[in-house]
Amino acid sequence: MELTDNLNIVQFKPLTTPRQLKEKFPETDPVAHLVAQSRRTIEAILTNKDKRRLVIAGPCSLHDKKATLDYATRLKKLQDKTADKLLLVMRTYFEKPRTTVGWKGMLYDPYLDGSYDIEEGFSRSREILLEISNIGLPCATEFLDPIVPQYTADLISWAAIGARTTESQIHRQMASGLSMPIGFKNSTDGKITASIDAIKAAASTHSFMGIDSEGKVIIAETRGNKACHLVMRGGEDCPNYTAEYVAFAEVLLKKANIPNGIIIDCSHANSNKDHTLQRNALLDVAEQVKSSTDIIAGIMLESFIAAGRQKPAKPDNLTYGQSITDSCISWAETEEFVNIFADAVKL
Repeated sequence: MELTDNLNIVQFKPLTTPRQLKEKFPETDPVAHLVAQSRRTIEAILTNKDKRRLVIAGPCSLHDKKATLDYATRLKKLQDKTADKLLLVMRTYFEKPRTTVGWKGMLYDPYLDGSYDIEEGFSRSREILLEISNIGLPCATEFLDPIVPQYTADLISWAAIGARTTESQIHRQMASGLSMPIGFKNSTDGKITASIDAIKAAASTHSFMGIDSEGKVIIAETRGNKACHLVMRGGEDCPNYTAEYVAFAEVLLKKANIPNGIIIDCSHANSNKDHTLQRNALLDVAEQVKSSTDIIAGIMLESFIAAGRQKPAKPDNLTYGQSITDSCISWAETEEFVNIFADAVKL
């Protein structure tokens, strides 16, 4: 008989189950309390019950544990100084969607050498999430592969569905069953209608295929996620962080009966992927918040210790604390931006 199946598969490799990974890196009671409490706070900020604002800040992607924990320690100190105005959540992105090809993140290629030791990637990712949580910071991420949440979602306080996957039915279904607030980014062309459709879809019940804690293929039935919201990240032609775009988004959200506020991503297309232009977005959004704009629930910043970016390379050849994907603002600017935003918040 002529072969017709798996013709382009080189090999199948076994992968640890979610339960096994969680037994190796267990969630403690203090970490569980931090995650649960921060999720409740984020939901309260999104619905304007808590007048503080949300700041999701951190590297575009994680590649170096030492620099990551260094950054987390600094961010926690900044959180303690601004806690009356802001909730700081650290970006902990282990999966990177690629337009064509490139390094896909720590989860897939932790050694930065194309070896794709995904088993090690899962271990490193969960271990880092636990250590950041033990520092006292909630974690944020983007979920790309739909099986990944079973391995790490219990440690995540906020998650994004990216611009390239907002229109994906699989990701909308996945979001409907996730336990944390989910931000749907506007599509890469800058339009927000698909994101609004996604928010409505994710708030509904769904049945879809997935895996359980034992790695068994199952049918997941969800109750819907009411904490989904819009993330405005700009588009191909122009940014969308200014007041007229925010007002337009607010009108569309009201027409769709979506009560949650929006997050403004100061990076990506809103900065034309130029880290120096995040300042323009931040200052504009701060002025909007200062003028009592309730619809803006928070901001996102791509930030690391050293400014800019570098190409992926062997770990020993990399600049400490500098991104290997999108360019980031420096730690000094991070402190400055967070303090500017905190000063803009009126309680």
